[in-house]
Amino acid sequence: DDGRKCPGLIQDRSTVMEEEKPWALVLELKGENDYFEELSDIVKQHFQIIYYQELLENPVRHGPKIQALFSWNFHPAVKPSLFRLLPSLKVVASGGVGTDHLDVPLINSLGVKVANTPGVSSDSTADLAMGLLLASARQILEGHKIALDPMTIHLPQTLIGTEVSGSTLGIIGMGDVGYKIAQRSKGFDMKILYHNRTRRSEEDGRTVGATYCESLDDLLMCSDFVMLAVKLTPETTGLIGHRELSLMKPTATLINVSRGQVVDQDALVEALRSGTICAAALDVTYPEPLPRDHPLLGLPNVLITPHIGVNTYNTKSRMVKKMIENALAACNSHCQALPKSVKQK
Repeated sequence: DDGRKCPGLIQDRSTVMEEEKPWALVLELKGENDYFEELSDIVKQHFQIIYYQELLENPVRHGPKIQALFSWNFHPAVKPSLFRLLPSLKVVASGGVGTDHLDVPLINSLGVKVANTPGVSSDSTADLAMGLLLASARQILEGHKIALDPMTIHLPQTLIGTEVSGSTLGIIGMGDVGYKIAQRSKGFDMKILYHNRTRRSEEDGRTVGATYCESLDDLLMCSDFVMLAVKLTPETTGLIGHRELSLMKPTATLINVSRGQVVDQDALVEALRSGTICAAALDVTYPEPLPRDHPLLGLPNVLITPHIGVNTYNTKSRMVKKMIENALAACNSHCQALPKSVKQK
């Protein structure tokens, strides 16, 4: 063993001289606690860091050294003007599975790889999806407000929720996240329908008790809860609009943990106001955050969280580590294994 295996997190690089580490561009990680400092420290174990602001202040000095760009929460914005400052760039390491914020064909045309972290955030996103479903169905947030209200002197009898156990869940998008949502909902004895670009194997379906719906319309008409877990593509942009919402039950709830652009938000506002559907629970919107005067923010039958599907300590740490692993693989010429590169079809 010549010790030249693909360096990653399994291999301790603490003994590597600082000047031997490749240079990476990151947006300065700042937060209200020490967690973001911990993430930054993980990156520094393997890379010499140039912060985005430093690059902007002195691009001639810093730009040519940078071999890896870490895109975290869609920042820094990966625009053509940025690439002109980075002639030695080898890889854009993006956190999460979505790459809709990246122009993959353009990046690849420059000889730069794009690597993402599929699977790392599936569990935490599925957990939140079920949390949104339960919180909306059982009006947990409304109950919390009543419990805290100093004017509350009697327990309310009018806070009536929707039964989750035994209801029908329609999952649109049965990839990693959608499948893990199905696994969780099986524990609630839900009848599970799913619509996907490709049908999963019979064994997959039996394992979670999910039935394939070739017709999206059929799923919408039959479901008590409609869960969006698709990737954002030209085909899924605006997937749920006026027509689709009109097919849903008036007692149904729409839950979105994919991307805000999958839903026509004007149509959603109208459907919620008119009673076409009962409620919506959204971890994603477009834009993020919504303008403070957006009508969705004023509706009583909407629950919105600020895109926190991946926001757990374990998931964030795993994501950063996978990004580093991918970036190291691309930066080291002797490495035989390539990062999890995204190939544009």
